[in-house]
Amino acid sequence: MRLLVTGGAGFIGSHFIRHILATYPSYHVMNLDKLTYAGNLENLADLESDPRYRFVQGDICEPSVVDPLAREADVIVNFAAETHVDRSILEPGSFIRTDVQGTHVLLEAARKYQHRRYVQISTDEVYGSIDTGVFSEDDRLQPSSPYSASKAAGDLLTLSYFTTYGLPTLVTRSSNNFGPNQYPEKLIPLFITNAIDGVPLPVYGDGMNVRDWLFVLDNCRGIDLVLHRGQAGSIYNIGGDNERTNLEVTRLILRELGRPESLIHYVLDRAGHDRRYALDCTRIATLGFRPAFRFEDALRATVHWYADHPSWWRKLRAGEFQHYYQQQYENR
Repeated sequence: MRLLVTGGAGFIGSHFIRHILATYPSYHVMNLDKLTYAGNLENLADLESDPRYRFVQGDICEPSVVDPLAREADVIVNFAAETHVDRSILEPGSFIRTDVQGTHVLLEAARKYQHRRYVQISTDEVYGSIDTGVFSEDDRLQPSSPYSASKAAGDLLTLSYFTTYGLPTLVTRSSNNFGPNQYPEKLIPLFITNAIDGVPLPVYGDGMNVRDWLFVLDNCRGIDLVLHRGQAGSIYNIGGDNERTNLEVTRLILRELGRPESLIHYVLDRAGHDRRYALDCTRIATLGFRPAFRFEDALRATVHWYADHPSWWRKLRAGEFQHYYQQQYENR
């Protein structure tokens, strides 16, 4: 099988590419990535000499870039997206362009070349917040931020191509991913790297917002199952069954690094901040999925990866991220 993976130099996409090539020796992967701030070719440096892997720098919003690659592929797996909620509040336009218009370009290419599968990688944030219980795939979408709204729009567009054109599309919606190589703007890598440097950890509001945490390798296994066994036209939730408050996660990170809780710094809550996410993952369980990693073990491994790879993240914090970080948090 020949896969066109978009956004493959990012966090989840790079882990997925490595998973696919390790699991399926006969598969070939083309990685199309624009290399914006969160795309990092170091994430796949070990694959540069693999003849089954090819990298192309380019924008999914440009048909002239996508078309020749799609012509060579059997399937598209779309990880390419603007994903950070805080950034979407500051500059929503780029999220609409990539997450909606870019999705449209990819779907048109998949339709043109009659691809066997098109998998849209999405998020549990499209459902909005839920006080009790869990969201199933058939629940109403209530996105709270420009980011989650743009992802919801991309999901609906993807599903419409199955209904209208018969394109075998699928959507995965995962809970909060974490693991090695995650850009240090998201909660877990931000707090790990801050704690290593003895910098305050900015906890939104009262810190009691709840997220279901999913180790990135488990998500890759789930996406793999959906790609190969999922029913076309369907949505699959992928969760870790690891609900934790942000404050709990913060304290676990500090404890693992031997840092004091005095580093916790409560800041003004994010606008439209969802209180709790939770997923019903019964549907993907029927494909044989269940998380393989305990949260505590995976978090410990993640903490130590960042501690052991300071050269990977220090250069990020010294560049564009540092400017953004100061803009976001210093005046809160």
